[in-house]
Order: sequence, then structure tokens, then C-alpha cells
Amino acid sequence: MNQINNLFSFNGMAGDHSIWMSLVAMVLATILSLVITQVYKATFNGERYSQSFVHTIVMMSVVVSVVMNVVSDNAGVAFGLFAIFSLIRFRSAVTNAKDIAYIFFGLCVGMTAGLYQFELAIVLTFFASLVFYLLFKFDYGKGKDTQILKVTVPENLNHEELFEDILNDMTEFHQLRQVETTNLGTMILYTFSIRSKVDTRDQVLLDAIRERNANLKVSLSYL
Repeated sequence: MNQINNLFSFNGMAGDHSIWMSLVAMVLATILSLVITQVYKATFNGERYSQSFVHTIVMMSVVVSVVMNVVSDNAGVAFGLFAIFSLIRFRSAVTNAKDIAYIFFGLCVGMTAGLYQFELAIVLTFFASLVFYLLFKFDYGKGKDTQILKVTVPENLNHEELFEDILNDMTEFHQLRQVETTNLGTMILYTFSIRSKVDTRDQVLLDAIRERNANLKVSLSYL
């Protein structure tokens, strides 16, 4: 019975650690998370990053440092907190895999600081930040996203392999998705799903296709 009571008892700030150690952990988590957000802003390659997302990284890092401080020596409190967190639902989903990595990065730094592993938290922040920046700087794993290519062809030039040699030469992948008539049946509209080679410029691809389709409309859109 005493063991069960001890398991679910809460005795302050996790053992013998003082409130000052907890304050140091929160301050360190704040500083390191600010470093993380600077790396995130420097490596962001979209149109515009979300200020709310940047604030979230900092806030989650600080909050998690406190949570780890509280639950480190008390299994009962840990179970209770995890039950509460399981009720949380985010209104918007994070669709960018790199954004998820930065959130996890901030959480790990907050957890490490909350466990008073200050040196490890600092090493983790600067080493991982360096890795993230180098991946961005050298454009590691560069590739092109899937694109939708729409080509209008006169009916008298209509055959399925009209652009096959061009697509084989300039794309890593291509597949015919749809064929439909347009302009009262005098034109054929082909829709391809393609993934261009890294060294293929969109303008060069479009010019090559225009030479085959009598210079009619060609469009290339990104998913």
C-alpha cells in the first residue's frame, strides 16, 4: 500500500532540485529554441513562413522543459499529463515534413533541458542546427516535384506517342493521365503527369513540345 501511495505522490520540483534549476532549464530552453527558429527562418524555402509556427517552437520547448521537470520522478503525474495531452487536437495539420522535424527538434531540446542535461541540450542544438543548415546549403537530395503537363494537339496530328521521345529524354517519370477533345472536337487535349529531370528547364521542355504540336497551347503546373 505504501508503494502505491509513493508512486502517485507529488513532492514538489522533482527530487532535490531547486526552483532555480527549473528556471535555468526554462531560460536555456528559450535561448536554444530561439537558435532553432533562426535556423528555421534561414533554411525556409517557401513563399512565407508562419510567425505562429515560429512562436510555437519556442513555446513548446519551454513548456516541455517544465513538463519533464515535473514528471521526471513521478510516474503518476506522468500518466496524468499524458492523458491530458492525448485530448489536445490541433486545428491545422502540419503538411511539411521539415516543419514536423523542427517541432520535434524543439521538443527534444526542451526535454533535454528539463532533465537538467544542459551541456547535451547545447550540443544537440548546435550540432543539429549545423546539419539542417548544411542540408539546405548544399541542396542535398534535390529533385523536382510531380507536375501536370497539358498539351493541345490538332486532330490531324493526334497519336499517343507524339511526345514520347521528348518526355523520355527530359523527364524521370511520365504517364498519360487523360485524353479529351476540345474546341468542338477539332483539338485533342493530352494531360500528362511528369517529373522533370533536375537539369531540365521548364522553358526548354515547353519549346520542344511546341515544335511538335503546331505551336498550340501548352501548360505546365506544379502540384
